Amino acid sequence: MRRSPLFIIFITVFINLVGFGIVIPVLPIYAASPRFDASPVAIGLLFASYSIMQLIFSPILGRLSDRYGRRPVLFLSLLGTGVAFWILGSARALWMLFVGRILDGITGGNISTAQAYVADITAPEERAKGMGVIGAAFGLGFIFGPALGGMLSRWGESVPFFFASALAFASAFLLYLLLPETVLPGRHHATAARSGWRDLVAYLRRPPLSLVLIIYFLFVTSFSILTTTFALFTMYRFGFDAQHNGYLFAFTGLIGVIVQGALLSRVVRFISESALALFGNALFGLGMFLIPFLGPRRGGLEALLLVLSIQAIGNALAMPTLNSLTSKSAGAGEQGSVLGVAQSVASLARIVGPILGSWLLYDASAPQKFNDHTIRLAYWGGAALALIAALLSWRLIQAFAPNYERQKTASTQA
Repeated sequence: MRRSPLFIIFITVFINLVGFGIVIPVLPIYAASPRFDASPVAIGLLFASYSIMQLIFSPILGRLSDRYGRRPVLFLSLLGTGVAFWILGSARALWMLFVGRILDGITGGNISTAQAYVADITAPEERAKGMGVIGAAFGLGFIFGPALGGMLSRWGESVPFFFASALAFASAFLLYLLLPETVLPGRHHATAARSGWRDLVAYLRRPPLSLVLIIYFLFVTSFSILTTTFALFTMYRFGFDAQHNGYLFAFTGLIGVIVQGALLSRVVRFISESALALFGNALFGLGMFLIPFLGPRRGGLEALLLVLSIQAIGNALAMPTLNSLTSKSAGAGEQGSVLGVAQSVASLARIVGPILGSWLLYDASAPQKFNDHTIRLAYWGGAALALIAALLSWRLIQAFAPNYERQKTASTQA
């Protein structure tokens, strides 16, 4: 793999996800510090601004890569990410944090370009393996990012952002030297998967795909509420800093990798993906419901780790099965379009979740701008969304039951 362009693509996506992971435990505490004194609503908007820009500019970067080449777009996007993190680390006012997050969202929407590059260099029968490289980069980036962010914060609250900036610049330099271009004159090349709003409206009218997309939206919204507010919750209840939260997020990421890598492929032989989506949403919703009850005198760290484990298992069951059900709801000639719409739905959820969660958490009259009551509102609101998704998953079990029985019969015969 080290001799293949796939390795450079892996590094590019991995760097993006490490940067995204670094932000999760560090940014809420960083923005709430006396330097910026950001309210929970402002912190939610910081998270949402990245997703808004990514939603808008991801297809634009894809089109630019079709016209001018994958290599220059990926190179400039990494440079933009490096500049964005440098702005975050150097910020002296809240508006500078927004500038950094917006720029990172604009240039960070390069996943579709990376997917198009993989499509350019792989044969159809090897396409899934190539896309698996991007999936592996996602998983590893989400484990190492929060842990790195937490550890680096020991040397200063700005250090994680400067580290992420240096990492992005180094990756850009590596890409510039080693990545060959695939978009050549006169050569047919794959287009990054992208779908317009018309496709989204059309698919929302088509069962069971519409039901899968609605459940996906509800779950990702609930998950985004957790990632936006969790650092503030642990700071308030447990006195944790960014380092502690980095370890906690890395812990949940590791559990997710174990469940998806070692257990899910075995469990799905006996339990349908629709049922796993139901269990995953229910477990995640249960964890969201339990979090407000936790504290140093109410279970302590052990109870917190137990609840986070429940949520990590729920997430590891729900996300891949919903992606699989989305693909199975599409015809052979519309896989890219449908999966592109699913990513747009996820981006919308990452906009709604931080805004909704921070709005429920906000209390202007409290010294820290949130309190026990608003914590319950935020987490029980997220729990309600996940549990609604679980209830809707009952209908998925019925909708996909014939397909599951055929697959189970074929697997038994094989």
